[in-house]
Amino acid sequence: MTASPHPEAAETALGSTASAGSTPPHPDDPRTDDPRADDPRARRFLRRIAVLATFGGLLFGYDTGVISGALPFMQFDQRPLTPLEEGTIVSSLLFGAALGSFLGGRIADRRGRRKLIGALAVVFFVAAVACAFAPTIGVMIAARFILGLAVGGASVVVPLYLAELSPAARRGRIVTQNELMIVSGQLAAFVVNAVLASVVPEHAAVWRWMLVVASLPAVVLFFGMLVLPESPRWLILHGRFAEGLAVLRRLRAEQQAEREAEEIRRHEERAVRTPLLKELAVPWVRRVFVIGLGIAMVQQLTGVNSIMYYGVQILQKSGFDQQGALIGQIANGVISVLATFVGIALLGKVGRRPLLITGLIGTTTSLLLVGGASALLAGSPALPFVVLSLTVTFLAFQQGAVSPVTWLMLAEIFPARIRGAAFGLAALILWLTNFLVGFLFPQLVDALGISPTFFLFAVVGVGAVVFVARSLPETRGRSLETLEAELRTRFTR
Repeated sequence: MTASPHPEAAETALGSTASAGSTPPHPDDPRTDDPRADDPRARRFLRRIAVLATFGGLLFGYDTGVISGALPFMQFDQRPLTPLEEGTIVSSLLFGAALGSFLGGRIADRRGRRKLIGALAVVFFVAAVACAFAPTIGVMIAARFILGLAVGGASVVVPLYLAELSPAARRGRIVTQNELMIVSGQLAAFVVNAVLASVVPEHAAVWRWMLVVASLPAVVLFFGMLVLPESPRWLILHGRFAEGLAVLRRLRAEQQAEREAEEIRRHEERAVRTPLLKELAVPWVRRVFVIGLGIAMVQQLTGVNSIMYYGVQILQKSGFDQQGALIGQIANGVISVLATFVGIALLGKVGRRPLLITGLIGTTTSLLLVGGASALLAGSPALPFVVLSLTVTFLAFQQGAVSPVTWLMLAEIFPARIRGAAFGLAALILWLTNFLVGFLFPQLVDALGISPTFFLFAVVGVGAVVFVARSLPETRGRSLETLEAELRTRFTR
């Protein structure tokens, strides 16, 4: 195994993060960052890549967040939706996202990251328009499923693309910009919902306007990907060494670009020819893969999307009127964006593992308090404001720690030979878990009530904290190639 071109990457051994006294360098420390990071052209190029590619995350966020405001207005055949119909409409996107994430990883490995993102932009546009003009529940469910294919594909390929283009020392900050765009998309959806509901409160088609807005960022994403490069790692992996080196030269110093390109070629030369199932027969690979699946499930079992999808209904059940609930959901979106900024900053100062554990403790405590407040303050005029403050607290921990660490680690933890396929399969599990939460939540609330439902999520949260504390490795400060070597050493002892 060739030494990493990033000297800082090898300073701490992964297996001894809990006991060793060394601390990984700050990702933005100029002594450890790429020498070309001071080149304004390189910085602008990397910034352009991050902004344009993460429009996929913006679409992900808008399309998953808009439904919370659209559902209360949605009617077919001039009647409101039943809890089962609500759950089916919400979860149809999630089921599509599960399939899209699984297929997306495999397609990204075969056809390229950039091409897939461009194709997903077309799917985003067509499906958003189809949702807005859906004449029946059946058409809505089908259109939401197709939209989910794009959401799931983007959830895998965008962070993968960013991780493979980023210098190791800046990977955490750049990849988690996608999470910032996701929560920004959700905030945009909440604002659009509230504004449209205020401007045309009695209009029967207001929910259709809410849904069609998602077609606009898809246009930006499509044309943006036309001017961006392919992942240099994918190019080198597929025998296009000169093209991959040319991309790296635009992002790295000359000598570093050549060292990194050569290391990628040596390290990943078997990647195209190795099936996922064959690699999973290797014990250390299987161990890393199981940890990745666990991280994916943990992120959804916090119950975050019960608040994102049904936040308006939760606030209405606690005592807000419809417009007050829509405005309250904006507060949830604002805190999500602000918390993500904090999370990005923290990723430069603390490790992935302690940040995730802290986030899970915070979300679990918040869920307990929501359940307790709903039971103890039932009928009190203070209840809606207490519930809103607790959902805001929950989202501060979720979006500031749990979600950014989850997507970042899924983009970096898997071995290079199976990275796309393994990430896709982990995202499949994540979205299937999301599907179950989205489908069952309104029915659980209808059958059990708010308090028992949130207590149930809190119990699962305790298990998630235990899993992460016992199993999760640290990945901060390593190049992808160095990280793989450290994981192999740790899990083959």
